[in-house]
Amino acid sequence: MQKTPADITAQMMENDRFSNWLGLQIDATGPGYCKLHYRITADMINGFHIVHGGVLFSAADSAFAFACNSHGILSVAQDVSITFTKPARVGDLLTVEARELYLGNKTGLYEVRTTNEAGELVAFFKGSSFRTSQTW
Repeated sequence: MQKTPADITAQMMENDRFSNWLGLQIDATGPGYCKLHYRITADMINGFHIVHGGVLFSAADSAFAFACNSHGILSVAQDVSITFTKPARVGDLLTVEARELYLGNKTGLYEVRTTNEAGELVAFFKGSSFRTSQTW
């Protein structure tokens, strides 16, 4: 029986201690798609009193991983980049939405947008994945 995107995401989250430590909460999954949210805590702040870029990157990378693995083929990051557009602070609720732009036999292309409660873009992540020969 083939696993659904929700099954795969649940299995990934079960084994992903870092995403759990970040407090990521999955809102929706689908083929090539993941939406999640999390709240910025004091432990996520850098010396400028704004969220550390590594936190934004990690949350986007997790959403990217959930989206690119949703088809049931074990997929890993091949190339990623992020652009930070607006600071986030302690208490901010951020939403991260990963969407598939292209899916080929061996690669996929995804955009991941992180927004704040006002709907403002906080970070834009682009990732390409490599699809292995292993299934979930």
